[in-house]
Amino acid sequence: MKKLILVYNANSGWHNSVIDSFHKVMSPKTYNCNLCAITFGIFSENEIWKKFRIETNIEMQFLHKNEFLKAYKTKEKYDFPMVFKSEDNEIEIVLKSQELNALKTPQDLINLIKSNI
Repeated sequence: MKKLILVYNANSGWHNSVIDSFHKVMSPKTYNCNLCAITFGIFSENEIWKKFRIETNIEMQFLHKNEFLKAYKTKEKYDFPMVFKSEDNEIEIVLKSQELNALKTPQDLINLIKSNI
């Protein structure tokens, strides 16, 4: 079974969420997770992204980088954010951070996902 694993360039936890939200407001140009910035606003999920996520038949898993590194123990060094494809207990890079960081809108991300799976 195929699924996408979307990994944010942020760590999990309430404290980190507050800091990330504050950073998005105060200095959006220096915020280091464009995947998060595109899929989530300050307080809630982006509506265009949410509609796609709910209506698509693509299974998705969302992880913070510390959660990903714990779940998928690997010796490789990754530059997050990233999107992986998981199939038969193997993961493969679908979208690298450079591609994700170049996106401007949720629709750009949706189009990129559709063209890469």
